[in-house]
Amino acid sequence: MQPPDPPTPPAAHAGPRKRDAAATRARILDAARAAFAHAGFAGARVDAIARAAGTNVQMIYRYFGDKEGLYRAVLEATYAHLRALEQGLDLSALPPAEGIRRLVEFTFDYVQDTPDFVAIIRNENMADAAFARQMPQLNAAVRPLLDTIDALLAQGVADRVFTIRPDAADLYITILSLAITPVAQRATLSALFGFDLADPDWVAGRRGEMVDVVRLYLTAPRPATPAPTRKRRAKPAAKPPIA
Repeated sequence: MQPPDPPTPPAAHAGPRKRDAAATRARILDAARAAFAHAGFAGARVDAIARAAGTNVQMIYRYFGDKEGLYRAVLEATYAHLRALEQGLDLSALPPAEGIRRLVEFTFDYVQDTPDFVAIIRNENMADAAFARQMPQLNAAVRPLLDTIDALLAQGVADRVFTIRPDAADLYITILSLAITPVAQRATLSALFGFDLADPDWVAGRRGEMVDVVRLYLTAPRPATPAPTRKRRAKPAAKPPIA
């Protein structure tokens, strides 16, 4: 009798299995991001997400535990994608004015090109950041960007390129606000003012205006005796490791 073929070593299947698992997880996250952006956490349905991802509900539970786990993964991935692209800008290698300008332009372009980001953040705010408040990794992930912004501002003031050194978080909130408002409120503002805020010419003009607003804020002449400014926030203390 012919001896049976030897079993295939496990390592031969490890690569494809891992690739399949990663691809399935990525499809689920893509489908979930679209669902949560459209309907928020409460309105999105796990079975519909599974169908859109070409898988089944059991696979979602296998990879993410439950609907809350899936939503947390989407929220974390949403911010992680933005943080990774910001890091790729290498702002610290640029002169202060150029670094801030690059951040402003990038933020404007990202918000315009990534409507799911605006929708997910809007829905999480409508829920009073119920999940984001429980995810300290989101705060930790933004700290390098704020440190970079603060270093650019400090160098700009030292070089007399900037006349003010605002809190880095305050400046970033201003930049985000200028970028997000025309997208988050596009429909109502278009109806109110009678022109399309999605018109490419208007978008291009708005991009330049946004750069000018931030530049003029940082370089405007200041009184010889400036008014007291709010003290910059200290970095949050590191938490002790869990034993």
